[in-house]
Amino acid sequence: MHPSPPSAAAGYQTLLRLLVLLTWLGGTAALPAGADDEPAGADAAKETPGEPIPLNKQGTVLLDKKNKRLLLKTHVVQQNRSLELFCCLKGSKEHESILSLDAKAYVVHTGLLALGAKPGTPVRYDPEYHPPTGQKIDLFVNWTDAEGKSQRATARSWVRQALNRFRTAKLESLPKDLTLPANSELKYDRKLKELMWYGPMTASQKDEFLALSKDKDYRRIVESFYEESQPREMKADWVFAGSGIFKDEATGANEYLAEVGDLICVSNFGSATIDIAMASTASDANLEFEAYSERIPEIGTPVTLELIPVTDEKKAPDRETEETKSDARGKDQKSKK
Repeated sequence: MHPSPPSAAAGYQTLLRLLVLLTWLGGTAALPAGADDEPAGADAAKETPGEPIPLNKQGTVLLDKKNKRLLLKTHVVQQNRSLELFCCLKGSKEHESILSLDAKAYVVHTGLLALGAKPGTPVRYDPEYHPPTGQKIDLFVNWTDAEGKSQRATARSWVRQALNRFRTAKLESLPKDLTLPANSELKYDRKLKELMWYGPMTASQKDEFLALSKDKDYRRIVESFYEESQPREMKADWVFAGSGIFKDEATGANEYLAEVGDLICVSNFGSATIDIAMASTASDANLEFEAYSERIPEIGTPVTLELIPVTDEKKAPDRETEETKSDARGKDQKSKK
């Protein structure tokens, strides 16, 4: 399989735009013959004006024209994992994603186009790194908690910088006044000339290590290991990268790259529909992010994911109310169970 030529790519964009036009005119998108995600049917076009319009037969992707957002009916598949994705497609990468969606990725792409969102480009290496580009998309999660209360939070609040990973820093040699205990979790590699630490560091551990030496470089590294290993919510923005297409030489068919599962990513993939606008490796050993487990409801919990294209004029509206306000910034839901 090889990337299709520009003419094929243009044809695919034309198809997507045709689906958008049909969505706006008829209420649902007429999908290509044989597609798994068929339209919800003629009855969908007769639904109450202003109500979200289902774009697939499963009713898992809904276009909310009135509120200028796309709604995805997902469910939680992971609470405590290193992440490559925030939301994958059903039957693809559930082992490294918080949410899963039963739909085709190109239906989501089409819905964003219907809202006027402008796709950019996925991550590129030629050979320099070029981050994903595209219109910013704000994401919000909506669910019902264990007490039956409606909750809403930013999708970012469910993702944090990875705590359970190695951290290294160059140090030419150990200070003369320093002797690390044999059982110390802080290690020094004499060959690589690196100080190493794995996982989160507690304040008491930091103080213990600082007390071992007055060397400025050593102390700076210990301080940085401590700061970097504390829980920190993801700050990166998601953008509409737009994925791409490839041509299956066996069938001659053009396929949307994100159908492998790469719908909404937190590691950079050239196939992503939505990706984060920063460098984030997809190497399993060095994944940048993990699930913020204390903030995520139980596996299997239905979650409505809002996708809101952000315009230049103003930030996406935050419809959060006091009654539905999420306590994602600090409350451990599990402690209530």
